[in-house]
Amino acid sequence: MIVLDSHCDTPSQVVRLRDLGQRSRLGHIDFPKLREGGVDACFFALYTSQSMPQEEALPYVHKMLDKSREAVEACDYVKLATSVREIRENKANGLISILFGMENGNPIGKSVAALEELYRKGVRYLTLTHNGDNQIADSASQGTTWNGLSPFGEEIIDAMNRLGMIVDLAHASDKTFYDALDASATPVVSTHSCCRALASHRRNMDDKMLRALADKGGVIQINFYPAFLSDEFNASFSANPLSDEADAVEAQFIADPADAAKRQAWDNMQERLLALDRPSYRRIVDHIDHAVNVAGIESVGFGSDFDGIVVPPAGLENASKMPVLLEELHRRGYNDDAIEKIAGENFLRVFSDVESA
Repeated sequence: MIVLDSHCDTPSQVVRLRDLGQRSRLGHIDFPKLREGGVDACFFALYTSQSMPQEEALPYVHKMLDKSREAVEACDYVKLATSVREIRENKANGLISILFGMENGNPIGKSVAALEELYRKGVRYLTLTHNGDNQIADSASQGTTWNGLSPFGEEIIDAMNRLGMIVDLAHASDKTFYDALDASATPVVSTHSCCRALASHRRNMDDKMLRALADKGGVIQINFYPAFLSDEFNASFSANPLSDEADAVEAQFIADPADAAKRQAWDNMQERLLALDRPSYRRIVDHIDHAVNVAGIESVGFGSDFDGIVVPPAGLENASKMPVLLEELHRRGYNDDAIEKIAGENFLRVFSDVESA
C-alpha cells in the first residue's frame, strides 16, 4: 500500500530554517515523522500569498523549490519524484517520495513559459488560486473578478493538460470549479478540501461538486484543518482572541526566523494552540465517509495541509500519527482494497491519467 499526502506546506518551513532531516518538536512534517507515520509520498506545496507582488513571488517559489530539493538530497531515505513510476520505484526501494505542487498561480503572471519552467523543475500540480482572485481565476475567498475562470486561466489549463500537470481546484470559487472542470481535458483534483455538508466553510465542496468531480474521474483529498472539519470549531476559534494573537506572533517569526526569541515565542504559541479543544482525527474520517457515500470509493484521499494549518486535529498532531486514520478506516468496516484506494491509489490513478493524456 502507498500512503500519499497530496498537500503539505513544508517548503515555507524550510525557508524558515526547519531542518527536515531532524525530528522537530512541534513541526507537522519532517523526514523522521514521515518515516514514523508510514507516509510513502508527500507533495510539498510551493505556497505564496496573493498579497505578495508577482515580481517577488516567482523568485520566492524558486527559492522554496531549490531549498527543499537540497533538503531531500541530503537525506538517504527520501528521494525526489516527478511521476507515478518514480513513486512506485521509490516505494519498492524503501524510499519516501517528495514531489512538488505550486499553490497559487499568481507567481507566473501571464507567462506560460514560467509555468513550463516550473514543470521542468519538477512541479506536478498547480493550485489555481489561493485566498484572493488572481489573473487565472476567482477564489473561494473573493470570487468577484472573472465570474469563474479568466481567459488566461483557460490558456493555462490547456498548457497544464499539454504538459501533464494536474489542475488543483482547492481554494477555487464554485464557478471557477465548474469552469475548470469543463475546460480541462484531464481529471482534476482538490488537493486539500472537505465536505460542505458536514462543515459549511466556503473552502469546502458541496455534494453537487463532489459528484461532478467524480464524474470527471477526479478526487477530493480531505483536509485535516479543524476549521474545515467542524463549524463549531471554526466559530469558536474565529471568536477567540488567541486567533489574532497567533497570527501576529507567527508573522513576527516569519519575518525573522533566525531570531531565537521570535522562534521561541512562536513555539510557545503553538503549545497554547494545541491546548485548545480540537476536533478528533475521527472527524476526518467522517468527511471521508461522506465523500465516499456521495462520490464513490475511487474519488477520495488524504490532503493534510500540514505545516499550513494553524492547529491540527486532536490525535493527529503531525505526520508520525498518520496510521490512526488507517486504523479508523478499518474500524469503520473499510476493506483493504478500499483503504488502499483512499490512502493513495485514487490520487495515483488521476496522476497517471494526467501523465498519459
